[in-house]
Amino acid sequence: MDASPISNVSDTARWVAVYRAWESARPDALFRDRYADLLAGERGLAIASLMPRQARNGWPIIARTKLMDDWILATIKSGCDCVVNLAAGFDTRPYRLELPASLRWIEADFPALIEEKEELLQDAQPHCQLHRIKIDLVDSGARAAMLKDVVGSSVQALVITEGLLLYLEEFQVCSLSADISAQAGIKWWILDLASPALLQLMKKTMGSRLDNAPLKFGPPNGVAFFESLGWGVMQVRSIMKAASEFRRLPWTLRFFGLLPEQNPRKPNHGPWSAVVQLVSPDCG
Repeated sequence: MDASPISNVSDTARWVAVYRAWESARPDALFRDRYADLLAGERGLAIASLMPRQARNGWPIIARTKLMDDWILATIKSGCDCVVNLAAGFDTRPYRLELPASLRWIEADFPALIEEKEELLQDAQPHCQLHRIKIDLVDSGARAAMLKDVVGSSVQALVITEGLLLYLEEFQVCSLSADISAQAGIKWWILDLASPALLQLMKKTMGSRLDNAPLKFGPPNGVAFFESLGWGVMQVRSIMKAASEFRRLPWTLRFFGLLPEQNPRKPNHGPWSAVVQLVSPDCG
């Protein structure tokens, strides 16, 4: 194994799966993922051990997962006819969420990761119409063509970018936004967002262990970054606030969970992260 168990960005999928497995084992679990242990593996456990002490139990990932679960289900209930999960990693929502059998769910990620995932989950049965696409999402031309193809005749599609934007440059986020906006059938976009201060904290505490998956995107103007690109903001939820309400914050952080919410358009004065739901410029 390398000096750092994080050999590339794809390895963070194993890291996230560890926390889903830990949460699933609790008697009061917020969600249950029967495949998380299998997907995490030993490398996932090694990566989880690198986390800063105050986040080592995975509360940010657990809260983010629960928030996105709830928002995805609500969006489907309100008419979403297609879900496109970009950089899907080892996400298992098509297997663990109660989804309409008619729903089209698209997962897009690197070929090697998708091949590994398909092998590990070969005996699992999704609850919806699941399709996977092998692609390098940084290739803007391939990405734009893929989005056009998978959205097709859908008129109320949802895009998810969970744990993706952190690893992109600002110009790449702008390009991705433009490609998503270009598809008239895409109505919603659910993403997670971090402040510059949180990125700096992560870099300080994890040091060179993140060299193979450097953190890049944390706009100082928060959700206003996406508003400047034409998106409407439907809802914003602080991950720390959610973790406090879900009773997942460590006791050392509970005081901070009681503090007033940061302005999501000016989050730069402290560590902050949130789940955000955007609505297409044509639908806002």
